[in-house]
Amino acid sequence: MTETTRPADGTNLAGLEPAREPLPSGLDRIAAAFATARAEGRAALMPYYTVGFPDLATSEAVIQAIAGAGADLIELGIPFSDPIADGPTIQYSTNAALQAGASVARCFETAAHLRANGLMQPFLAMGYYNPILAYGPERFAADAAKAGIDGFIVPDLPLEESEQLAAAARLQQQALAFLLAPTSPPERVAAVASHSTGFVYLVSVTGVTGARRSLPTDLAEFVGRVRAVTDTPIAVGFGISTPGQAERAAKLADGVIVGSALINAVRAGSNAPDAAAAFVRSLGERLSSTGEVSPESAG
Repeated sequence: MTETTRPADGTNLAGLEPAREPLPSGLDRIAAAFATARAEGRAALMPYYTVGFPDLATSEAVIQAIAGAGADLIELGIPFSDPIADGPTIQYSTNAALQAGASVARCFETAAHLRANGLMQPFLAMGYYNPILAYGPERFAADAAKAGIDGFIVPDLPLEESEQLAAAARLQQQALAFLLAPTSPPERVAAVASHSTGFVYLVSVTGVTGARRSLPTDLAEFVGRVRAVTDTPIAVGFGISTPGQAERAAKLADGVIVGSALINAVRAGSNAPDAAAAFVRSLGERLSSTGEVSPESAG
């Protein structure tokens, strides 16, 4: 990358190289992660963590720790000042990360460092479209690929306005996973499912991210509606906060996404990487897709 592609915040990405060459494509790596979990009779565990929380060095150590604790895919949260889909926990973490100097470019640097340290799990960059648009969608996808990022989740990017980023992701063989809400009508479910690559992100509840006391009783019906129109893996997120809830979601979906509860565990612990690893292990122990749902997870 030349100096002309230096990000607006001044961070120099020149010389950023993938840790391993040649690498499978991002789409291939994501598909392989889901296939491995499926072969082991379980759902894929997909933690979300905000890059830069509480600072860049600690967030890198936390992500390293959750990778070692059993994460199958990892969502790297790109901080943004107006996270409209996020509840108070992730809003807090993103604000702290921005104050600590996090930016799109520094998120890419963190991903590249993690790849250089040997992390193999697929990375999904989750963030809002304004920073992507400011960075330039084509350059964003290219720099993300160079840093070892395999795909994207953009909560505020509707399908109808996604073609520029979708085309950039296709060029880099990266995923672009769209979100579906439980209120989505059948035609919307079919359209989003047919365009989502890597997986389809099912929002388990209406509203913003954050821990919930229980999962909705109609989650199975929602997953079934989506499953009926696509073979693409289905991941469930928003509101999953306990091992029991993760277990219940894992009986229905191909992947389980947990974010706010992980950040809460880090905030409550005296050692961020250890607290994160312990929490992720507690989730992973329950992610079997076979057998009966335990009484704890049924609520």
